[in-house]
Amino acid sequence: RPPACGHLVAWASPFVPVGGPATRCYAAPAVRIPLLLYALAFVVRGAFMVGFPDPAYADSSYYVEVARALASGQGLNVDFVWIFAEVGGKLPVNPVLPIPSNAHWLPLASFIQAPFIVLIGPTAFASALPMILIGSLAAPLTWAIARELGASQTVQIGAAILAAIPAAGTVFMAQPENFAIFQPLVPAAIWLAARSLRGDGRAFAASGLLVGFASLARNDAFLLGGVVAAVFLIERIRAIRGRRPPRISVVAAMGCFALYLLVVVPWFARQYVEFGSISPTASSGPALWLTNYRQWNSITTDTSFAAFIAQGWSVILSTRLIGLTAALANFAVAISSIVLVPLILVGGWTRRRSDDFLPWFLYAAALLLGATFLFPLHVPGGAFVHSAVGLGPHAYILALEAVAVLIGWIARRRPAWDPRVAVPLFSAFVVAFVVLSAVGYGGIVHARWAEARAPRQALARAADALGMARDDRVMSTDAAGFKYWIGRPGVVSPDDPLETIQAVAEGYGIRWLVLERDAIVRALQPVLVDDVRPAWIGPAVFSYPDPAGGPAALALYPVCLTASDARCGGGS
Repeated sequence: RPPACGHLVAWASPFVPVGGPATRCYAAPAVRIPLLLYALAFVVRGAFMVGFPDPAYADSSYYVEVARALASGQGLNVDFVWIFAEVGGKLPVNPVLPIPSNAHWLPLASFIQAPFIVLIGPTAFASALPMILIGSLAAPLTWAIARELGASQTVQIGAAILAAIPAAGTVFMAQPENFAIFQPLVPAAIWLAARSLRGDGRAFAASGLLVGFASLARNDAFLLGGVVAAVFLIERIRAIRGRRPPRISVVAAMGCFALYLLVVVPWFARQYVEFGSISPTASSGPALWLTNYRQWNSITTDTSFAAFIAQGWSVILSTRLIGLTAALANFAVAISSIVLVPLILVGGWTRRRSDDFLPWFLYAAALLLGATFLFPLHVPGGAFVHSAVGLGPHAYILALEAVAVLIGWIARRRPAWDPRVAVPLFSAFVVAFVVLSAVGYGGIVHARWAEARAPRQALARAADALGMARDDRVMSTDAAGFKYWIGRPGVVSPDDPLETIQAVAEGYGIRWLVLERDAIVRALQPVLVDDVRPAWIGPAVFSYPDPAGGPAALALYPVCLTASDARCGGGS
């Protein structure tokens, strides 16, 4: 086979022979390969959805409940408080439900789900399906990016398979939240920004549109916008130094900003009218100036900038280091299955001067800086990896290009090594390892999610029999999750003293308290573990036992806030 044909040994099936007998080669049909890659990604995500169709954690439950409210005509309003930062970071003077939604988490994931819920109904499938449809675009997109960058066929197909089955992060791609949105959205924006460095003004303008959609999905999307702006500035500086016309015109830059505003201005207007700020929580102390993560769930702790500085530089620097370390660990596991990390470093070094990867390098640096200095205490909870999934497609291209680089280095020292065979073979080993790790890790995560889901399902089945009226309000550590499972409105239990928790219960008219062994605030631990209860909390009326014989995995308690409520019978 002529060298120009590339390395096709490992994935010969999608290719058809072309050319004459003397120049026999293999070429991929322009449509067939991306369709096959999309189908692969769709099937894999669909399989994970079937394995666990429900929202698995608070983020997913929140987006589902907002989408269901939209689909049912309630607008952007929810009848639960998942965190008090959404109502000003304290107990409101007039606590009410429902409340306006999305003071913290942004609406795109819910907007995407709502039409499917209208058509299919409020089911787990209706919420997961649009995420599978959108997220599956990452595979053919990665193939197209690699093809335009001049990568070999081995890299094109291999990187696209990795984007279809993105390491340990695959298990999250069917969840009804932002993972599936960011995985194709970010690399597409980075790709367009890179194309603009070759003089494609329309690509630069279009990148503003994608940044706008990203800004409706996550608060930290401003980092992606900063990268696009940095690309424009870098090109301007290069043009000045090289005494040449700039490749990105002012018209293209204005188009980029205009398309960004077209997407975000209506949402920013809604936020300002509803909350008095276009970013109610992301610009405030409860989100930024934490000294420990428990403060995120507190309404009494001082989270001002002054309190943040008062803790001392040693504590501040240690928390920043924790954020950086956690971010690197998240990337290594969730995006790279560890094995890809050294390959990405080698590929990155090889492409270090490539304009095709300049926006990717800038975004990676921006995310690491953000995880270190802006939101380090949110990183262990997933704040970094939610956005870092957008680094995956380009990272997979770098990793598989590194395989070719390393094989070439070995072949120059060991002539018996034939790169035409070794490169596809070792690339296939790398891809296979990552795919197997995705399956194995996904099974472990699904088992953990199922273990946490089982007590909630049991409570949902027993709720009516326990006397829970449909409008009874429930306090828990996951108000959105329990709204999803038991259909009752609720409020999060703040991580504060019992007196504050009681004040919240009184303010919102709470009738029931749910305690979970693996997610419980400090002040309420004695209630679940030792049955030491204040008078306003009654004895448990439902509990889900721990198979190992420890404290109950979940327990339901009546909350009695009036003298006429006889369900509690005094505390202990």
